[in-house]
Amino acid sequence: MQVHENFCLKKFNTFGIDAYTRWFAEISLQNDYDELLRFYHEQKIPLLPLGGGSNLLFTENFDGIIAKISTRGITIISEDDRSTIVDAAAGEPWEHLIAFCITNELYGLENLSGIPGQVGSSPIQNIGAYGVEVKNCISEVYAINIDDGSRSKFSDRECQFGYRDSIFKREMKGRVIITDVVFRLSKIRHFNLGYGGVAEEVQQISQVPDLASVSKAICNIRDKKIPNPKETGSAGSFFKNPLIDNDLFFNLKEQYPDIPHFTAADDRHKLAAAWLIDRCGWKGYRKGDAGVNKLQPLILVNYGTASGSEIVDLARQIQNSVFEKFGVYLEPEVNIL
Repeated sequence: MQVHENFCLKKFNTFGIDAYTRWFAEISLQNDYDELLRFYHEQKIPLLPLGGGSNLLFTENFDGIIAKISTRGITIISEDDRSTIVDAAAGEPWEHLIAFCITNELYGLENLSGIPGQVGSSPIQNIGAYGVEVKNCISEVYAINIDDGSRSKFSDRECQFGYRDSIFKREMKGRVIITDVVFRLSKIRHFNLGYGGVAEEVQQISQVPDLASVSKAICNIRDKKIPNPKETGSAGSFFKNPLIDNDLFFNLKEQYPDIPHFTAADDRHKLAAAWLIDRCGWKGYRKGDAGVNKLQPLILVNYGTASGSEIVDLARQIQNSVFEKFGVYLEPEVNIL
């Protein structure tokens, strides 16, 4: 395991924020985890595991250890007539797992194509897109305890998945490092094309949908709305779609009959954060190098040299204006440090 001091993180976060960490280590082998924890206990400073850096925003330098998880490996560990169990190392790029599924004709994750980041981050956020959440395919999550180095296995139930949420964002935050994720993927041909625009995009690629055409369609839709982080700094959707109770929803529905929504499992109503932000006039807004995407207002962007604090200031202005107009609080999806 190599360790670097006073290391620049600009290339390791998709916002492209020019922040530094006191120590930077890269984990490439399973044995590196033990070496990392020994170093952590020697230094007695905070430890932050880092995946693809696609869901965080640095507002200052990090006075601790950043551990870049770069372990690789995707392995079929068992299968039957209906499903295949696949173990993927936390450092595998998410796009590699999608490609593996397409090659091996395994169904369930194709609607999550094009999402940046790594496998190990997927259960933390319970990533989701186009009518699918990763929790539906996760069987187990393996992790190492930061304090004592012990290994743990979390079943899908023990992960306590929720909307963009899991136990790893709450009770286990800062206590474990995810090392592997085990997926149960279907061999049965089935697609979820009900999300707006997906079926139409697939039809333009192939008359008979298959995994490759659905994955390509999802990527095409994303590319039309979401800036490439290699060209324009961003972390994808900055805010969660808010869940509100009946009273507030029916009040808003009376004032704004066209408000997009759907009923959640607990009878609350999920609103489209992008629609709320757009109605407050933020789409395409820019101040300096901090701005709001011109096509998808849920995405805040760094056009060049914006600081993390400038992005956060913009986010707070958006939160305040949405709350003043609609009485709805927008919760950040991005991890702000």
